[in-house]
Amino acid sequence: MPNNIKEWFWGTFTVLLVVIVVILIFFVTPMLGQFAHSFTSSRTITVTGQGMTVATPDEADISFSVVSQGTSPDALTSDNNNKMSAVMQFVSSQGIASSDIQTTNYDLEPNYSYDKTTQRNYITGYTLTQTVQVKVRDLANVAAVLGGLTPLGVNQVGGVNFTFQNPDEFVAIARGDAMTKATQEASELAAEAGASLGPAVTIQESYGLPGPQPYPAYAMASGGGTAAVPSTVSVAPGTQTVTDNVTVTYELQ
Repeated sequence: MPNNIKEWFWGTFTVLLVVIVVILIFFVTPMLGQFAHSFTSSRTITVTGQGMTVATPDEADISFSVVSQGTSPDALTSDNNNKMSAVMQFVSSQGIASSDIQTTNYDLEPNYSYDKTTQRNYITGYTLTQTVQVKVRDLANVAAVLGGLTPLGVNQVGGVNFTFQNPDEFVAIARGDAMTKATQEASELAAEAGASLGPAVTIQESYGLPGPQPYPAYAMASGGGTAAVPSTVSVAPGTQTVTDNVTVTYELQ
């Protein structure tokens, strides 16, 4: 082989070798490192922790209805709407924003009676039910709202559900408690195994908000009369427990 061809071959080979080394150092090695870190260490420990906090509800949802019966749908609708309009004005006067007042049901149904002679059903009248849900953000207003409903024609109160305006802040407190307990248990177990606790590899969470706590409802009086809601209502929201559960896997070092 001529000397000039040998020189060209070895010169080209040397350049390619240098390029390959540079690629391995600056590109492949970091990628392999990141790829290796994506795998969970074979030495791990998994623990669970449950945290909780007790909080007082700061919001109430009140559901109530005006139920009317009659033989004329038009007269029934007019009477029911007049009553509900007065109720809406009263609720607004208690400082309830219009965005916190929602009609959840408007139902006009015929009432039937069965004729044994003809063996057929026939309409004897109609029942109109209009239901509204009100969100009370100041619990000091709950008693006044409840006490003022029935004099205006409300004859069915579904009850009061106590909830939280911002449940996330209570979940965060319970989560912190859960993580503290999980880390403490993992540290103790690792120490007993002659190891030290490394970073968390995976975390799974599930939290539980208590369901709405109902205040006893007042049923509609027989015959569609006014419900027996007392003029002075005593309402106590009590407390509710918010829980959070975490399952954490740690590396052992």
